[in-house]
Amino acid sequence: MDEGIRSATIIAAARLVMLMSGLFMALVPMSAQSAASLQEYPTLTKQTIVVDHIRIGSMKSFDDVRAALEQSVPQLDPGLLKALADRDVARANREQEQGPELSIFQVRDHGTLIKITGDARNALQYDIGNPVTASLMTRHQLAAALYAPIRVVLYENDAGHGVFEYDQPSTTFGQFGDERVTAAARGLDTALARALLGAAE
Repeated sequence: MDEGIRSATIIAAARLVMLMSGLFMALVPMSAQSAASLQEYPTLTKQTIVVDHIRIGSMKSFDDVRAALEQSVPQLDPGLLKALADRDVARANREQEQGPELSIFQVRDHGTLIKITGDARNALQYDIGNPVTASLMTRHQLAAALYAPIRVVLYENDAGHGVFEYDQPSTTFGQFGDERVTAAARGLDTALARALLGAAE
């Protein structure tokens, strides 16, 4: 082979090796950077659960059922929330032993939201629960806060009667697989059914 051609070939090969080395070195930090950026993305998991949905129909009017519920289940005492935040164990124990089983945290009027359609209906969404019971669950599973307090809807059916609907607490809280949480939720099952059936009677 001609000496000039051989020299040119060697130089070209050397340049190719340098180019490939440069590309390889460039790819290494890019791969590491890609791996690091992937770690920054949030994780997403999906789980299907079985929930028991409860419906309680009353022969009483919506207004009568509402009055009965709000008379038997008191509004939440804000002082209790402060006591829990202040670690007032004595107050928490007293509430657990002597306080109401359930309280109404909040009421939202969904009926007025459909006035825009010209067809106003009676429908109220209640947040009902017990802060002490909620703390017994969330101390073990913080995600249990998703369902505490319990949401209950009271609406007026076509006959003018009041109807309650809600998801049974033990089945929603049961997804966490923690018997300490589920046991507290079973207590809510009983208390909520008693309060709502009492209002509906």
